[in-house]
Amino acid sequence: MKLKNATKLVVGGLLAGMISTAHAGETLDRIMKNKVLVEVTDQAYPPFSYIDDKGEVVGFDVDIAREVAKRLGVELKVETPSWEIITAGNWKGRWDVCICSMSPTAERAKVLTFVNEYYGAPAVVAVNSDNTTIKSVKDLGGKNVGTQGGTPYEKYLQKELVIEVPGKEPVKPEFPFGDVTVKPYDTEDFAFQDLGLGDGKRLDAAVAGYLTVAERIKKSGGKLKIVDDTLFTEPLWVAVDKGDPEWEAKIKEIFKAMYDDGTLKTISEKWVGRDISAKQ
Repeated sequence: MKLKNATKLVVGGLLAGMISTAHAGETLDRIMKNKVLVEVTDQAYPPFSYIDDKGEVVGFDVDIAREVAKRLGVELKVETPSWEIITAGNWKGRWDVCICSMSPTAERAKVLTFVNEYYGAPAVVAVNSDNTTIKSVKDLGGKNVGTQGGTPYEKYLQKELVIEVPGKEPVKPEFPFGDVTVKPYDTEDFAFQDLGLGDGKRLDAAVAGYLTVAERIKKSGGKLKIVDDTLFTEPLWVAVDKGDPEWEAKIKEIFKAMYDDGTLKTISEKWVGRDISAKQ
């Protein structure tokens, strides 16, 4: 009886291995066959990815994805479904890679593989320029605070954020504020539009990444300001659908080459004015 069960386990393990390896390289094979790398990203996250006046998706993440495609010898196609769909995983071949400013979490890691960190971004509090009551994150208690839904910023405001970097111990940041009313938005654009309507009209504050907030402040005509230093630093990683180690290895190889030859630095300086690239 024990021998029979052991045999079943061995056979089951072999079959599982065969099933797993049958998919290895599938993504890279598809890319090379179709001569197209399909990148998925957020359509409203400047300066990393956004739709310009010509209706094209541009930005830091898009330029990096384009460089990856160039080094593969293929064209780049960019698609922008909702963030919830992107982070749900199980892409089933629709997209090849998410160079889309995604931070790793245990929940996301169940359905996606985080391949490599490529930059880091601090989170900050922004308010309407007329606001005089919120001077730091400690003053957010009891306020209406906007952020993009399904992001670490929303988790932070809910006091549930845990920063989970692959290969490292999870880190829980401090939450030095009372309970807030979190107002999640489909995109940051809508949150900052509401914040710009006036102090307290729809929102009292918003929490987002410093680099995107700084970009929005430039374009706000003096309507917005940052009121606190870094709340936490968010590590941003390249993500792919599960099950293709050959594709993951190729991505790591390309990003290391881009870091070593200064390409990541050049793209960083173009879009955010300084080098924010993570060492590969």
